[in-house]
Amino acid sequence: MIEGLKPYAEYKEVGLPWLPSLPSHWVIKRGKSYLFCIDERSKAGKEELLTVSSARGVVPRSSAKVTMFKAESYAGHKLCWPGDLVINSLWAWGGGLGVSQHHGIISTAYSVYRSRPSAQINPRYLHVLVRSSAFHWELQVRSKGVWISRLQLTDTSFLDAPIPLPPPAEQLAIIRFLDHANRKIDGFIRAKRKLIGLLNEQKQAIIHRAVTRGLDPNAKLKPSGIPWLGEIPERWEVQPLKGVSKIQSGITLGKDYAGEMLREYPYLRVANVQAGHADISVVKKIAVTRPEAVRCLLQAGDVLMTEGGDPDKLGRGCVWDAQIDPCIHQNHVFAVRPNQSLLLPHFLSALMGTVYARAYFQSTSKQTTNLASTNKTKIGQFKVLLPPTDEQAMILDALHRETSPVNTAIARTEREIALMQEYRTRLTADIVTGKLDVREAAAKLPEEVDEEPLADEAAGETETETEEFTE
Repeated sequence: MIEGLKPYAEYKEVGLPWLPSLPSHWVIKRGKSYLFCIDERSKAGKEELLTVSSARGVVPRSSAKVTMFKAESYAGHKLCWPGDLVINSLWAWGGGLGVSQHHGIISTAYSVYRSRPSAQINPRYLHVLVRSSAFHWELQVRSKGVWISRLQLTDTSFLDAPIPLPPPAEQLAIIRFLDHANRKIDGFIRAKRKLIGLLNEQKQAIIHRAVTRGLDPNAKLKPSGIPWLGEIPERWEVQPLKGVSKIQSGITLGKDYAGEMLREYPYLRVANVQAGHADISVVKKIAVTRPEAVRCLLQAGDVLMTEGGDPDKLGRGCVWDAQIDPCIHQNHVFAVRPNQSLLLPHFLSALMGTVYARAYFQSTSKQTTNLASTNKTKIGQFKVLLPPTDEQAMILDALHRETSPVNTAIARTEREIALMQEYRTRLTADIVTGKLDVREAAAKLPEEVDEEPLADEAAGETETETEEFTE
């Protein structure tokens, strides 16, 4: 994609940590030379609600997963228009900014900047620049505060930041080239994600067959008594989960412990519980009393299950291997402790990922728009298939052998996606800082039709929303 791209012929020294030099014909001025702060308010509060996503910039709130509350009225809230730069001043360091393509209401905690008529700065170029990994240095050092989660970028500090600017025609060339590059990269990622989907379907088919029918294709069968499952091996039993395990609720956040002695414990949230594994890359801590902690302590072999979320992730689970000890869990995560003389934890975890289990939780869950939730009672009533434990162990061994090649292929494909995303980040930074000249390449590009955004970008599956509407 970058074949033939070269640096510019001449550069001038700039001396910034993130921008040592700049093409000699580019200019660099403080943000206040190009932008000014505006504060326009909604009279009736009827305009479309917008939010700032670290993944997508300024987007309609209806298209994003925002957990913050909604105000009773949005009269008096800030407004922005297409072409305005919107920054969540408390989340600029985390990527909470972007040039809006929409007119609507935003949080009063956001700052809005508009281009000066004489600035000759293309809004799309500005969007790419301020969200680039290179410019991120400015956002970090200019955001001030005691706690990293409350660092604030003031209007004065942002408008004092240096902004490099190529001539208008060159800004258009950069946008044109990056649009082309992003189409190619998105196509690659889309194809790889489709492959991962097919591999996961193959893996789930292997697991479903093994944990609902066993390994012996000639085994005698009997009705399971479960409408969406059908027949199971004759010597298997079916029992409600509560009959073969203890179901433990977690700690409730925000409880008042006034006057009591507290101790900090690591605790697992819904974000830590993924399908088939625990993600402990970010584990938060909470201060609670010792009796409360003891009630919610996790043990090796517990099967973690989520209370709610997307319908297809409802009840997803994994086995806790005591990677952190001691560790407790939030009330939106259940810890199911199987009686291992009857039910092996990894067999239960495999069972939870089957179509059979998904059908149960989706049919018994409480559902709202795009969200679903279950509870301790429903989890306890889930019908568990119980082969003898020695057969469970053999099934798990067979699953390990059969799914290992699939898991390897999935991991390799995910790594290819990650490398392509890293490439996109580096390419964008190199172009908007003038390390690569794309003018000639952009002039040779064919006219192209915009494609649909990647599914996870449209749905916001991996993004961090930074909504902070206030009354």
